Order: sequence, then C-alpha cells, then structure tokens
Amino acid sequence: MAGDAAARLRAIKLLHTAVWALLVGIILAIPVLAWQNRFTGVAVFTGIMLVEVAVLAFNGMRCPLTDLAARYTDDRRDNFDIYLPLWLATYNKRIFGSVFVAGLVVAAVRWFGR
Repeated sequence: MAGDAAARLRAIKLLHTAVWALLVGIILAIPVLAWQNRFTGVAVFTGIMLVEVAVLAFNGMRCPLTDLAARYTDDRRDNFDIYLPLWLATYNKRIFGSVFVAGLVVAAVRWFGR
C-alpha cells in the first residue's frame, strides 16, 4: 500500500509540474506575442490564465492537484506536490503573477501604441 501511495504521489507531482511548466510558458509568451503584435494569441493566452486564476480563486488559492497530492503524504512543504525547488514553489504565485501582470502591461502598451 505504501508503494502504491508513493507511485500515485509521483504521478501527481509529474502532472503538476507539467501543467506548471505549460502555464509558465503561456505567461512568458504573452509579452513576446504582444511585441510581435499578435494580439489574438495574447487574448487566447490571457483567457487561459484567467481560467487558471479562477480555478485557484475557487479553491482557496490552491491548485486542486495540491489537495489530491495531500492524500498521499503528510509532507506539507511548499514543494511536496510538485517537482520545483522549495524557494520557487514558495514564491511561485508572486513571481509568475507579477510576470503575468507585467506581460499584460506590455500588451496594453503595444495595443494602445499602434
């Protein structure tokens, strides 16, 4: 049974890390697309991120995968549910929330400066 729990936790951590990487890629792409005047892409990626923000908001600012991973371990360090360094998991929302907002500012400047 313990081996099964460990395998499930590893699978959840892999999935969580993959989703995190995809979302970070989207966040980083927003200012690049804005710089290229590709505003349809900016809008689509912003929409995806707003869905993610809504999911977090409706779940107490926690990823649902965190709650799922918590079933399989008593560890509650900030990175117990994802393959990230502890410092990055701790400040993840602050770092990438700020980058997201900055990307939206770049997009707005580019849009209104056309």
